[in-house]
Amino acid sequence: MSKFHVIIPAAGSGSRMGSQIPKQYLLLGGRPLIQTTLAVFVNCPRISSLTLVISPEDQLWDDANIPLADKVKLVRQGGATRAATVLNGLHALQEQAQPDDWILVHDAARPGLSAAMLNQLLDTLKDDAIGGLLAVPLADTLKRADHEQRVASTEPRDGLWLAQTPQMFRYDLLKRALIACGDKPTDEAQAVEALGFKPKLVAGELRNLKITYPQDLVLAEAILRAECAE
Repeated sequence: MSKFHVIIPAAGSGSRMGSQIPKQYLLLGGRPLIQTTLAVFVNCPRISSLTLVISPEDQLWDDANIPLADKVKLVRQGGATRAATVLNGLHALQEQAQPDDWILVHDAARPGLSAAMLNQLLDTLKDDAIGGLLAVPLADTLKRADHEQRVASTEPRDGLWLAQTPQMFRYDLLKRALIACGDKPTDEAQAVEALGFKPKLVAGELRNLKITYPQDLVLAEAILRAECAE
């Protein structure tokens, strides 16, 4: 039976956040954001391993003193791009993962993934021929801007989805896709698409937002407080 392995690329600087430290180390509920991100996978018995890939120069990880569960492996081989970091994570797993094992790649700064969403993704894709990703149908009107930040056109939103993570593909397929595409893809699905495959979209939830701007952290805090109050 194929196993489920998680790779979390955490080598980015998070420049759009406007913070002096990478966003994965910002506090959420009194602890580093990355600690909340890790927890849902650590607490899921279906996940066999978790590989966290950070930058070789990352001293903040040591300062944070975050405890790691036995199934979590820290790899200090973050690359210059997301694709390079994930590929380094795959290399670190090569002695542990089989070609048909599933790899779930999840954003370090996406702490809102629930156990229910994770299990829905696993159940939906475990027998899929290709794999896929969590995503949310686009609800807002989409505008394309010109060089003056004026509306150039209104784009049809039919069939458009906002990609989330985890993105889940077989070890061998994902490795081949990332090697073939180099540093071009902005997510794993794009690399797999470039090989001619069509990943499956699995409906996610808005709470699984990626912390990109300061207001995102405020929203994540509000979600966390609401859950604690229930």
